[in-house]
Amino acid sequence: MMMVETSTSYDAILIVSFGGPEGMDDVMPFLENVLRGRNVPRERMLEVAEHYYHFGGVSPINGQNRTLIAALEDDLRAHNIHLPIYWGNRNWQPLLADTMRQMRDDGIKHALAFFTSAYSSYSGCRQYREDSARAQAEVGEGAPQVSLLRKFYNHPGFVGPMIDNVHVAFSQIPAERHEAAHIAFTAHSIPLGMANASNYEAQLQETSRLIAEGLGHDQWQLVYQSRSGSPMQPWLEPDIGDHVRALHEQGVQDVIVVPIGFISDHMEVLFDLDTEAKDIADELGMTLVRAATVGTDPTFIGMIRDLIIERMTDSIDKPVLGTRGPSHDVCPVDCCFSGTERPTQPKEEPA
Repeated sequence: MMMVETSTSYDAILIVSFGGPEGMDDVMPFLENVLRGRNVPRERMLEVAEHYYHFGGVSPINGQNRTLIAALEDDLRAHNIHLPIYWGNRNWQPLLADTMRQMRDDGIKHALAFFTSAYSSYSGCRQYREDSARAQAEVGEGAPQVSLLRKFYNHPGFVGPMIDNVHVAFSQIPAERHEAAHIAFTAHSIPLGMANASNYEAQLQETSRLIAEGLGHDQWQLVYQSRSGSPMQPWLEPDIGDHVRALHEQGVQDVIVVPIGFISDHMEVLFDLDTEAKDIADELGMTLVRAATVGTDPTFIGMIRDLIIERMTDSIDKPVLGTRGPSHDVCPVDCCFSGTERPTQPKEEPA
């Protein structure tokens, strides 16, 4: 067993995620939390609510986070890393402020945070930082300091399992059709202004390229899903549904959808891909196979452990694939703005 020698004193791990409803009565309060302060028509909110009602009002994301935490606890214990793991959500129980209050009461001083998002953007990173800072302010004196683990979009522990998952997806298509099959890498669409203020697109393109390269398959494109907001506001395109229709017009018979923007099969995957995109493909007579997300793949769980060890030891060995290099450990104060206005600047990390 290895014993981690620490150069920085961390006494806990904090998993920070989006959150989701766990019953029919939770759906509207949850969506009101998510959309508070955003210019999203109520009709769109009600439309999204129907997605959750379709699954009994239960988003799988909370259950998946519980499973991830259990797997990470086992992995850390097996590697003689003895840090308690806490979990807080931005939009639903367990809420970040409640979690940080518990951490304070438990005597936690400085936690390492793993955000369940591989990419840099306002909604995928900075907003999590701002919400963490607000939670600390709500808790007040004694709230734990929080330091973020680096983004992992090009880490072999993320890319490798995704390559394996796409291989499995290809196995569901006859071998003689593999070469002509198209891979559609998908991620959550965001407003163009937000995208232009971050490295979101470039990181997604790099992850897509690395997976396609690992597969030796050159028929692929990055597309988007799950857009919301005013139809007058430009968002990243093309949409997965439009892309499937365009592929049909080009004579493509088989499409592998790879949700690289998500680490688990939550609502945007189950409804927007497994339901809506699949229905479009079925209507067009196409075969659509959706590759699995990384979930609790042991290599991915090991990657989280490695990211923790990096920060605990101030290691200069930071594995990445491709040429972009590792993401920064400490977020600059001016990165990943919303693209519409500059919100109150958090410190480099919530403190």
